[in-house]
Amino acid sequence: MNWIEEIKEYKPYNEQEAADKEAILFSTDNFDNLLTRENPLAHITSSGYIVNKDKTKVLMIYHNIYNSWSWTGGHADGDSDLLYVAIKEAKEETGIKNIKALDNKIFSLDVLPVPAHIKRGKNIASHLHLSVAYLLEADENDELIVKEDENSGVKWIPIDEVGVYSTEADMIVLYEKFNKKIKENY
Repeated sequence: MNWIEEIKEYKPYNEQEAADKEAILFSTDNFDNLLTRENPLAHITSSGYIVNKDKTKVLMIYHNIYNSWSWTGGHADGDSDLLYVAIKEAKEETGIKNIKALDNKIFSLDVLPVPAHIKRGKNIASHLHLSVAYLLEADENDELIVKEDENSGVKWIPIDEVGVYSTEADMIVLYEKFNKKIKENY
């Protein structure tokens, strides 16, 4: 199934996800370059919310641009296998080699605003990340490795304390939604 069909088949968890799904599908109907960063207004990203086996901890990175503990993920950069992108980014950003999807289906759809910033010496305009997220699992005893060009920390955080570590108000709301979905469905 292609990535657009996967998004179309996704059943939104709440009104926010329904509205964001509609916005993402509007974007797929009107732009043909969402899988790349060539689109300066919006592009597809794929992220992983990584939990341990008993779902009591979340693996997070300290993101250098946002100066906050954050989930893993990144741009599709032309790759239409968004689950593969989420797992690849999770492995690159945490150093863990064995990360698996708890479910091969999308865990969450979200439109995330990205403020203007400088990345690798280049000005990046404000834009939207059309986020396709997956619920991933890893062994909390595996070695963690910092990816210094993107983050300055990697650690397991108690799932109920994610809002204490993250400093991004919008992301805290997102993580709380994820935690509620996990408690209800896994």
